Amino acid sequence: MAWHPTPTQWFVLHRLVLLLVCLPMMRLVLLAYRDALGANPIEALTRATGWWSLVFLLITLLVTPLRRVLQWPWLLRMRRTLGLSAFFYALAHFITFIWFDHWFDWVAMFSDVIKRPFITMGFSAFVVLLPLALTSNNYMTRKLGAQRWQRLHRLAYLAPAIAVIHYWWLVKADVREPLYFAIVLALLLVWRVWSVVQKR
Repeated sequence: MAWHPTPTQWFVLHRLVLLLVCLPMMRLVLLAYRDALGANPIEALTRATGWWSLVFLLITLLVTPLRRVLQWPWLLRMRRTLGLSAFFYALAHFITFIWFDHWFDWVAMFSDVIKRPFITMGFSAFVVLLPLALTSNNYMTRKLGAQRWQRLHRLAYLAPAIAVIHYWWLVKADVREPLYFAIVLALLLVWRVWSVVQKR
């Protein structure tokens, strides 16, 4: 049965989701404050922010299938929050890379981007996410027009695909986690193709 939250229920639900997406970052800040990030805190921050960015990207893609299965159209209103959360963690991931890894040495950073394939893929994923984040507001939706906005935001499927490759090439030996991400993404892509075919 379809459920339509009241304005009050939506307010509470939206704030709860905002709290949940902030919890991983709050935990990282607390661990950093306590100097409890382990022997290599920079690597811990980099891995955690990248991991959560990929998780929220996939959750964002999951919104549309859940909306149709559960008949909850209001879920679409949650997609923007989840997508921006994914970008927030990707931005934190990128800032950790340019700040703590390279101390804003732009020449060294771009040298890494060019020479190390897994960094090339990670940087590419961030570049793909950037226009999605910048246009995730009502003003840009109106400015671009519905069709152009929708075409642009199809990149939401490309970004996690590149991010999975980035993760896979990073871990090299134990690829179980990136494989799980790849399987989830593949299922979401299959569903997307199937839904497009069904509409024709």
